[in-house]
Amino acid sequence: MVFIPKRRKKKLFGALRRHLGEVFRELAQHKESAVVEGHLMPDHVHICLSIPPKYAVSNVVGYIKGKSAITIARRFGGRTRNFTGEVFWARGYFVSTVGLDEAMVRAYIRNQEAEDERYDQMKLGV
Repeated sequence: MVFIPKRRKKKLFGALRRHLGEVFRELAQHKESAVVEGHLMPDHVHICLSIPPKYAVSNVVGYIKGKSAITIARRFGGRTRNFTGEVFWARGYFVSTVGLDEAMVRAYIRNQEAEDERYDQMKLGV
């Protein structure tokens, strides 16, 4: 699963970045799911989730995005009451199922930041 902050702003760093991993794991457990692999980039999130068949993927993703936005607003935005958190994550997400390629997907998520840096260095050398 991949999703981004609104307007793809580079907001995922520092204390927020450290806090989000814990938040995503806790919210996944509420839906009897588990974060298998995850990595936060400055401008997007990659998560490999194990979701039981009784839950729709859209239900779990919507729950995680919505509740995490509320948590972010309360903890880092100074908002405490009557806030829906609708201003942090952009609408939509990308999701794909993983079967036999799970190890490859997990490695991609784990190594994506280094791969992006390598790609950026290649562009600078041209």
